[in-house]
Amino acid sequence: MAKTPSKAHPWHGISAGENAPEIITAFIEIVPTDTVKYEIDKESGYLKIDRPQQYSNIIPALYGFIPRTFCGDGVAKLASERSGRFIEMGDGDPLDICVLTEREITHGDILLQAIPIGGFRLIDKGEADDKIIAVLKGDSMYGQFDELADLPEAVVKRLRHYFMTYKNLPDEPAVMELANIYGREEALAVIRTSMKDYTEMPA
Repeated sequence: MAKTPSKAHPWHGISAGENAPEIITAFIEIVPTDTVKYEIDKESGYLKIDRPQQYSNIIPALYGFIPRTFCGDGVAKLASERSGRFIEMGDGDPLDICVLTEREITHGDILLQAIPIGGFRLIDKGEADDKIIAVLKGDSMYGQFDELADLPEAVVKRLRHYFMTYKNLPDEPAVMELANIYGREEALAVIRTSMKDYTEMPA
């Protein structure tokens, strides 16, 4: 009996898309209704439970990563140049992405097409941890936006608040710092750099 083909690894076995970085394929791990934080298991490619959500923070958009990207030395160097501060390294993960859509998507472990419009340059315990902000391709509400600056202010504030607080623990200092908020062209540069970092990442 022939064996069925194995599942492609979402990080390594799927392309970021032939039109990347202008239109990218994103793998979604978490949706706003999740009460558990899921993340990709780097070895197997399956989703795993990272931790239950202990506090009231709810991810305000679809959240995942761009396949075949890596936050390594190039992303750290770019973050250092653009923020004016020394950032020694990237966080060693694929590049994170938030995708805005008016539609209720009820579970992760899916692929979608997204159009980057900007990003947040976050520093997590001294490491570059950019979050690309994108809109779902063809979305009837968010599809009209080409730049992060054009989004309703409340949407940007909601995203910012989430990323600045989702790792906070009571009685402990905050670990996330926001170095820059940037637009579409900078987001494309970060994605290109992370794609290059991926080709050079350690085996």
